This record gives sequence, C-alpha cells and structure tokens, in this order.
Amino acid sequence: MATKKILLLGTGFVAEPCVEYLCRRPENKLTIAARRLPVAQELASGYKNTTAISLDVNDEVALETAIAEHDIVISLIPYIHHALVIKAAIKSKTNVVTTSYVSPAMMAYDEAAKAAGVVVMNEIGVDPGVDHLYAIKTISEVHAEGGKILSFLSYCGGLPAPESSNNPLGYKFSWSSRGVLLALKNNAKFYENGEIVEYSGNDLMNSAKPIPIYPAFAFVGYPNRDSSPYKERYNIPEAHTILRGTLRYAGFPEFVKTLVDIGFLDDTPQDFLATGAPEIAWNEVLAKRLGAANSSESELTQLIKEKSSVKGEDDIERIIKGMKWLGMFSKTPAERRGNYLDTLCATLESKMMYAKGERDMVMLQHKFEVELKDGTRQTRTSTILEYGNPEGASAMARLVGMPCGVATQLVLDGVIKTPGILAPMTMELNEPLIKGIEAEGVVCHEEIL
Repeated sequence: MATKKILLLGTGFVAEPCVEYLCRRPENKLTIAARRLPVAQELASGYKNTTAISLDVNDEVALETAIAEHDIVISLIPYIHHALVIKAAIKSKTNVVTTSYVSPAMMAYDEAAKAAGVVVMNEIGVDPGVDHLYAIKTISEVHAEGGKILSFLSYCGGLPAPESSNNPLGYKFSWSSRGVLLALKNNAKFYENGEIVEYSGNDLMNSAKPIPIYPAFAFVGYPNRDSSPYKERYNIPEAHTILRGTLRYAGFPEFVKTLVDIGFLDDTPQDFLATGAPEIAWNEVLAKRLGAANSSESELTQLIKEKSSVKGEDDIERIIKGMKWLGMFSKTPAERRGNYLDTLCATLESKMMYAKGERDMVMLQHKFEVELKDGTRQTRTSTILEYGNPEGASAMARLVGMPCGVATQLVLDGVIKTPGILAPMTMELNEPLIKGIEAEGVVCHEEIL
C-alpha cells in the first residue's frame, strides 16, 4: 500500500487520541510538529512511524515547506492560525483537517480550495463535531419521512465525573481556565417560539436553567454563543426554537455570576497585581476589588452579599463557602498575574485541576420536537455519555481527537473527497464519519418518546 504522509500541527491534550488512531495503519507516516522540539518528541516517542520536528507556524516559508512534503495536514493549534495553514496547504494542494468552527477567515479560502481540488474538513471533534453528526442524522430521517422539526435543543458539557466534581464549582479544568471563564462573557443568541432571544455576556448566567437528562445528574444549561445560523446550517427553516447550549452542574452559574458581579472577570491591568509588585495576600486583593474599608471576613462577606445579584440565602451561603475554599478570604499570598482575571485563574488552576485517578465525562443530548406527516407529535432524543480513562485519555480528548483521526483517514482513503471548506452538514459526509466513530465504541442512544 502506498505510504500516506500526515503532518500534525499541535501536541495539546486532544492530539494523542488522534495520533493513536492514525498510527494503527502501517502505511501512515506521521510527522508531529510543535514550536518546541522536545514537546513533539515526547508525543512521537510512544508511536511507531512518527517523526518529531520543530516548526513555528508564523514562519510562512517553513510552514509551506513542511506542508508541501505531506499528503494531509491536521491543524490542532489555536483556531486563529487555521487560515494561515489553509493558505499554505492550497499552495501545495495538500488536504487539511481541523476540529474548529469554520471562521470567516477560513471560509475566505473556499473558492481557492475548490479550484485547487483541496479538501478542508472542519468541525469534527465533539462540540463541534459529533453533535453535528447526530443532529443531521435525525433531521434527515424526519425530513425523509415527510415530517418537520418544530424545536431543536442541544446541550453538551465536558465535566468532571460525579465522584470528581468535589469542589464548589463542580468543575475541573482540562484546558485553559482563562478560556473557560472568558467563554462565560460571550453574548448568546437563539430562537425561541419563532422569536430571536439575546443575552449579553454579563447576563448569560441568568439564563441558566435545569436540564433533565438522567435523574442521577443535577445539570443546568445556558445558551452557547449564536445558535441562529443553525436554522440554515441544519436545514430546519420550519423550526421555531433552536438552541445549542452548554451543560454544567447545579450551582456553577450562581458562583460564576457572583464572580462577574464583584468584578473578577476583569482583565484590566492592575499595578499592584504586576508580577514584580510587592507580595499581597488574597484577602487584600478581595478587599481592593470590593472597595472594602478593611480585609476582615465579616466586612468582605457583607460586601459580596450586597454586590451579588444572587439573592437566595442557600445559594449565597454556598458561594461564600466556595470562595473560602479557594482561599480568597485568607492571608495566603495571591499569585500575581497582572489583573484580577488572571490572578483568579492562577488559583483556580492550582486547586481545580484533575488529580491522579480522577476522570472526566462528556454529556451530549439533542432533543427534537417533531411533527410527523400525519400531524402526530413526538419527541426524539440522541444522547451520548462518555467517561474518561484515569489511566489514559480523558473523555474530552478522546471525543475530539478520535473523530479528527477518523475524518483524516477518510480523506486519505478518498471517501471524503469534495474540495472546499467543509463541515459535517450532509449525510453524504456524515454516514462514513458516524460509522467510523461507532466502530471506536462511541454509542449514541436514540429514543422516540
């Protein structure tokens, strides 16, 4: 069999399940590229047929040279670099796979990719990715039966497994805590009963509500960015409600809402939090942020209660306990990172990472309200619950990296061959992808209620 040369850009936590999948095929030769060579070497060391190289994607000539030597390039680096990768790949007629949402900068290369005959497959992780596969599957089935999708609600969350949700936020960071917190400031937009509903980032946590999936879980959900394009992307012009949201455990929105209310998601530079500034205790940082006369626990607690828009007594009590658990009332020195947001992130990262033996989980559910051809109404659900392996890949890493590997192999095998900037929005693309991920043991439970 002819050798297939694959270039992987990026060695983050989702990369290994992708590498593991692709290295099963002896004809695949994988080059793992990172800015720092030892990082690439560490990932490559565990797999045959791999080579590690140092590559700075901002060096256009080096990037073009590396891509031109391969049949396909997988871009698992931050999404802001994907357009550069696509541009270089079109030049050498090299196919591309990313797990990221198609940005306007990426879409700008659609015509050039088509003209060059280059496949650029995107949005094939878990969110986006696996969620698209099962949304399109049910929508296509309902339409084929002559039915209509009246409502589409989808919630997905990467969370600690219940036994690992042992902190006030019920959350642990498997990636940048800054990225997680800043995502909570995004505006949200969705369709509800035929009307567009919008929430500003500061108000987003007020939209959170209980999401019953399984009785054993106390989930809450809130809308994720802009769901309105999915009327067109999913070909459901008839739907009056369309919302794609994020799942968390109960208590998370109130805690975050209070952090927003008291100003801890502010990334404005503060001189006293500069890395070279004198050491400062956490209770002093909190006192400055609250404008407190002193840093006593009673004074700080009273000001938090006044400033927080969360007013339920039990809720506010839990929030105060959580802030104590983080050490925000203590004389412990804060790790100064220039501003309130990053200083808080330093503490979150030290106290809320996965410990050895702990596991994460990914929960995804689509809920469709359907009207059949004869006027009958029904509810259909598609549900995936995956747990991570404490001795191996996390659920999130596996559900991003493995579908990316499946998509890459399908492009290499000529199964996915439509040139242009693609996302999994048609059953022609999605059928082989679903077959590939199901062969890896990812099971979607589909029910008609």
